[in-house]
Amino acid sequence: MKLYQKLLFVALLIGSTNLYAQNVEGLQFPEMETETVEDEVIVLPKDVGDKYTLLGLAYSKKAEKDLNTWFSPIYHKFIKEAKGVFASFAHDINVYFVPMFTGVNAVATGKAKKKTAEELDPKLVGNILFYKGKLKDYKDALNLDDKKVPYIFIVNTEGEIVYATSGAYTEAKMDKIEEQLE
Repeated sequence: MKLYQKLLFVALLIGSTNLYAQNVEGLQFPEMETETVEDEVIVLPKDVGDKYTLLGLAYSKKAEKDLNTWFSPIYHKFIKEAKGVFASFAHDINVYFVPMFTGVNAVATGKAKKKTAEELDPKLVGNILFYKGKLKDYKDALNLDDKKVPYIFIVNTEGEIVYATSGAYTEAKMDKIEEQLE
């Protein structure tokens, strides 16, 4: 592939991510009833509206794999307690990863909760919420068109989407997230 073709491909890739964000930014995040591994009900974004919230949604195994690429960077950037001189630079936000169990997969929610509680780092378990129900309303409201990718949202205290992206983690995406939180 020639250099100009590679540059065009990269420009199209970046442009498609920006088009996705432009389609949902400024919209209200739809109410979503989720559960923790302990079966506590948390309604997004209503129950977490005390501060900005980062949400990662995935509704397929392939998307879940890419959603996992966000765990470590987000943990180190937003969840892990900053100490010493860096404490004043820490972002105070809610962070939740939401695997979505829909259709026939909804019956697997209980098993997934149990597996999460047993296998995931205990520091992250509280940041996992499970959605079980219909997908159509969320696909329509949030433009979740590609089941192969996760979707990341920054939602403000009023429930408005201020930033959105999709796909696996990249430093450029994390930089954009941090820009929105400053």
